Amino acid sequence: MASLVNEAVAKISSTLGPFAIPALAVFGALSVLSIGLKAVNAILSLFILSGTNLRKFGPKGSWALVTGASDGIGKEFSLQLAAKGFNILLVSRTESKLATLATEIESKYASTQTKILPMDFAANDSADYDRLAALIKDFDIAILVNNVGKSHDIPVPFLETTHKEMNDIITINITGTLKVTQLVAPGMAARKRGLILTMGSFGGLLPTPFLATYSGSKAFLQYWSTALGAELKRDGVEVQLVVGYLITSAMSKVRKPSMMIPTPKGFVKACLGKIGVKGTAAGMEGTITPYWAHGLMHWGVTALGIFNGTVLMKNLGMNVSIRKRALKKREREAAQGKKGL
Repeated sequence: MASLVNEAVAKISSTLGPFAIPALAVFGALSVLSIGLKAVNAILSLFILSGTNLRKFGPKGSWALVTGASDGIGKEFSLQLAAKGFNILLVSRTESKLATLATEIESKYASTQTKILPMDFAANDSADYDRLAALIKDFDIAILVNNVGKSHDIPVPFLETTHKEMNDIITINITGTLKVTQLVAPGMAARKRGLILTMGSFGGLLPTPFLATYSGSKAFLQYWSTALGAELKRDGVEVQLVVGYLITSAMSKVRKPSMMIPTPKGFVKACLGKIGVKGTAAGMEGTITPYWAHGLMHWGVTALGIFNGTVLMKNLGMNVSIRKRALKKREREAAQGKKGL
């Protein structure tokens, strides 16, 4: 590395002559200043600045639509938005879970209305989307939370990914999110207000071997969300991709929270407190990484240029290890099942 740096300096010196050293000094100073300003911006956005008041997007009694609402992050978005005075439309696969959550919300917040729509996004059934369109036709939907999503059951090489799992991930994460947004966003644009939150992932920020299809689907949502935000800005609709690392949930299969791994409750609280704050994702337009530990990691990856082949191979090694442990666990469970017969 040192020899490469010396060679580069020598080439610059031969090209610029006596101006080489001052030019390098100015370049170095500007680089340090840029990193310093980005660091200050990250600290302000993560620890000091507050987000937009959600009432900006709709009056009390307007609706929030949450997909993947029955568990984890979706459930917490539903509960916390209800606490802020929004009626809640719950959309997810399991009707019994939706009914239980609706009862919980209405028992906690007497003035809050709920509606439920059981919907299997993997089926991509046009009749489901027709029912959703009919249900929201006369609703003032102020907030859309595109939370529905699917990852791989365990880390898996792309060449061994089953067609069903691959299709389910693409259909749920991408097709479902886009179709729901196309149904909801026109009403927001007509009312000149609204908020669209779409759940992203570090898997979309950092290409992740052994989770290739999931990683690609989340990267797609990053570009789509940022582009959509530019289109709808003139209509008063705010669009933000929410980036998170690991969160205790059924999808992550992590049960114990830590400094780096918040509960859904903690993550959603951070998210709703940082809507519209720029800088939480190191300047990525239309993107927030609201939980402080995730935000610092995101800043390090993007602002300091830490992402490189080393990180890629570390992700590969980590997921290979997780896969080995998961397969051994399956073997033990299968053996125990045979003994029980």
